[in-house]
Amino acid sequence: MFVSSAGSAYARFRRALATGNLTLIRTAAAELPSVRLDDALEVCVLLRGREPERYERAAVRWIARFCVERHEVSLQDVDEATRAFALMRADPEQALGVLQALCAGP
Repeated sequence: MFVSSAGSAYARFRRALATGNLTLIRTAAAELPSVRLDDALEVCVLLRGREPERYERAAVRWIARFCVERHEVSLQDVDEATRAFALMRADPEQALGVLQALCAGP
């Protein structure tokens, strides 16, 4: 198997995330079979600051994925995620900490 000097599709996606450029991120994400939940959280955070009109919808989609992908998720977890996304506008550091902990699982 040959891997170009640009690396894997996931490596390109991670580099795009590091730039914070949503156009590059979308292009790189389109090359992936799926975007990991923790990576999707990073995209949500970027949307909050750069495309706030898309933030709430992205947050709702993240919560839906969280419910589907984490089989042990509880109503309390969903409530915490919802509150953290709402808090993201006022206190992004605290909110991100809560969401990253939920994303990591038990």
